[in-house]
Amino acid sequence: MSKISAAITAVGGYVPEYVLTNQILETMVDTNDEWITTRTGIKERRILKENGKGTSYLAINAANDLINKTGLDPKEIDLVIVATASPDMKAASTAAYTATQIGATNAFSFDLEAACSSFLFGMSTASSYIESGRYKKILLIGADKNSSFINYKDRATCIIFGDGAGAVLFEPNEEGLGLQDEYLRSDGAGREFLQATYGGSSYPSTPEAVAEGKHFVFQDGKTVFKNAVFNMADVADKIMTRNNLSKDDVAWLVAHQANKRIIDATANRMGLDEKKVMMNIEKYGNTTSATLPLLLNDYESQLKKGDNLIFAAFGGGFTWGSIYLKWAYNS
Repeated sequence: MSKISAAITAVGGYVPEYVLTNQILETMVDTNDEWITTRTGIKERRILKENGKGTSYLAINAANDLINKTGLDPKEIDLVIVATASPDMKAASTAAYTATQIGATNAFSFDLEAACSSFLFGMSTASSYIESGRYKKILLIGADKNSSFINYKDRATCIIFGDGAGAVLFEPNEEGLGLQDEYLRSDGAGREFLQATYGGSSYPSTPEAVAEGKHFVFQDGKTVFKNAVFNMADVADKIMTRNNLSKDDVAWLVAHQANKRIIDATANRMGLDEKKVMMNIEKYGNTTSATLPLLLNDYESQLKKGDNLIFAAFGGGFTWGSIYLKWAYNS
């Protein structure tokens, strides 16, 4: 019997209709299009504006996009994982609500949170469940409504983040395709440099904290940038070396869309031509847990069965890592 591996067999995506351009941000904070584009590569980002709609709304739409494209019966899904840094609410599971709303009534579900590395860590988790032989269809969704904790008077953060969701279906594969290797890391010493402090158990929200804007995300940009550049490039290089992959063997770099300069640094370390680098940061900004699946959704038509993909991400915590995956189908 062939060894079971976990392969991605379908993708879907969703972004809100409202487009927040650099030109609009110029009217909100002291910034300009040239400054934002030069330093981040971002031109616009999507924002979920409707009151009462959170991350689950994005996740449900991305999941339904996948279901509609493939004709998948939601009742066949065994597990739904929502990778997110912005769950709908405390205690109540965003994944459980999402699964119910899409009709995955035979699935169990849970949220997974590792900041911008959430989807990458979710890939590892979903693959392990598949490889165990216990489950056959796992829906992994990366979704974040970052606008819910962004201060649009803080030009250091409001120019970066957007809202969106992407979904992938993992299934067993006996052709040697799917997830091949992973190199995942975390370091809690980086906690102080990127966080939304108030609203958790250490610092519950209070009227005073909200009035002072302490529930918004804080980022020490220079420190995060420095660590992201080094660690994303380092793990991508390590996983190539460990699997004896040359730059010619790699079809695509699927990198977290936080900053174009970080992505470029990772590609340069790998020796990759820019034509092999998936990029949509100019359209969506940093959608946190959604960047990797949104890339797969946007580039699906260009992917070929057997393509070697290198995923890389870095997020708050700090969390980071790289995954080597062989693409399993022609679209």
